[in-house]
This record gives sequence, structure tokens and C-alpha cells, in this order.
Amino acid sequence: MSWQLKVMRVFLRHIARRSLGRQPDSIAARKWFERGAWLNARGRPYRSFVPDTLGDIPALWTQEPSNDEPFILYFHGGGYVMGNPRTHAALGRYLARKSGMPCLLPDYRLAPEHPFPAAFDDAVALWRTLIARGYDPARIALGGDSAGGGLALALLGHLCTQDLPRPGCVFAFSPFTDLTYSGASIRENAKTELLLPPQRLEQLRLRVLDGADPADPRISPLFAQFKGAPPTLIQAARTEILRDDARRMVAHLRHFGAEVELQEWGNLPHVWQFFHGWLPEARKALNDTASFIRTRIPASPSGGN
Repeated sequence: MSWQLKVMRVFLRHIARRSLGRQPDSIAARKWFERGAWLNARGRPYRSFVPDTLGDIPALWTQEPSNDEPFILYFHGGGYVMGNPRTHAALGRYLARKSGMPCLLPDYRLAPEHPFPAAFDDAVALWRTLIARGYDPARIALGGDSAGGGLALALLGHLCTQDLPRPGCVFAFSPFTDLTYSGASIRENAKTELLLPPQRLEQLRLRVLDGADPADPRISPLFAQFKGAPPTLIQAARTEILRDDARRMVAHLRHFGAEVELQEWGNLPHVWQFFHGWLPEARKALNDTASFIRTRIPASPSGGN
């Protein structure tokens, strides 16, 4: 364990987790997340990104690719109620640099103003628009963190079920894959979780679902079908409450014959990759992800990004 992680563990457990648990509503939580992302990134890297609109979904590119270039499609986390391309710009830029591929960060709709299935509908519409623009789906690396990782896997489940063109590979950081909350780690790791306040999970589910079925595969990809899924990498921490969302998702994908790699790390926070500017463990995880992407999706003949 690095000394940076030792310091961050104290900060997250005693300050960040308590502060997040006290946010009265989604608006306050978004402002809290925006401030934290600004401090984490030590600035506003998104100012150099290229804005775009795909269908009706706003998005940011680290650099817009040509049609023959591979790129990363990354869905941000935030429990479907907070986060945006700006909060995850630093992470997207790091992945783009290490993989040698541009990264696209969509600004999908959030609950409670836009409850389920708004985020899923945006993801499907965005994918259709990318294909209509002429991008090769096999040269897209699809990924995300937390709720964004769940959204990426839900989109993949839809593509597999409908036998539509799939991405070249998929990756997810601490994915949120089961809103029925049936994973044992939600209870077992309630005391070791460093960032997420377990006592707010039921309130989050009510805001996101607005009465919908939590087992719907469009929000809980653990219950989706994945015939023909591409190679997938999932990273999670052994001590986080969503650990079993990752473990069971890996087993479920393997049940459908997918090639899946699970990387379980030690006593780390939920989506520790977000803190790559501070933690060597985060940089190692992202470097591993970039290597996974490059192995599955070779650079374009012209040299790529």
C-alpha cells in the first residue's frame, strides 16, 4: 500500500464518505461531486476537449477521430444522479494518452429529473448515431465506472440480445450491475467501504427507478443476455460494497462464453482509478486497462491518435 493511499483512506473514510452521505438531494450531490472532481483534477482539463452532439446527447471528445481510428466510449459514474463529462475529463484524458486513442465522454440524462430508462435510452441512441456516422463498432472500446460501468454493460447486453454490432472490447471499473442489491458484499463490506455510504442506497434506488423493476436488465445488466460478448476487463476492490456486483458479473459473462478478466485489488476505494493524479495504484490500474484495450483493438494503419 502506497503512502498516498494510506493518507487518502483516512480522508475518504472520515471526510468524503460522511460528506456524501449528508447531501440532501441530487442537486447538492452534483455540486459536491463537481467540486471534488475539480480538486482531484487540479483544474479543468475539459476546456481543451472538443464538444459534440450525437443524436440529442451532448458529449466531449479528447480529440475527434477519423472514421478509421479506434476510440474509447466512456460512460461516467455517479449513481445515475450525478457526474458528467467534466467530472471525468481527467480520467478520460489519461486513458486516451495511455491507450493512444481518443476518448468520448457522453453527457447522458440523470435522475431524478430523468429516471430510468433515460440513461439507457441515451446510451442506445448514442451507439446508433456513432454507427450511422460510419465508425466501425469493432474499433470502439466501451467502458465506464460505477453506474457508468453498469450502463456500458447494459448497452452491451442490449447489443447482444438484439444481435447488433458489438464493440471490440469492454472494460468496467467497480461496475454497478444489480439494483436489486442482492450481492452479499453490500452488507459484508459496509464497514470497509471507503467512499460510498451504504445507508443511502435505498434512497438512490428510489430516485433512479421511480417505481421500475430493479431487475430490469437495462439497469441491472447482471440479468441481461450476453451471447457473443467481446473480451471484457472488470476491476474492483475486495473491500468495496459493489465487489459482488463485479464478481457475479464476471461469472455471468463467462456463462455466455465471453473471455473475461477480473482484476481484484486490495483495500482500495470504489473507483480508485478516478484518483490517478494522486494514487500510484490508480495509475497502475489505468495502465493495465490501456494495455488491455491496445491488445484487443490495434491502432489504425495510419498510426492512430
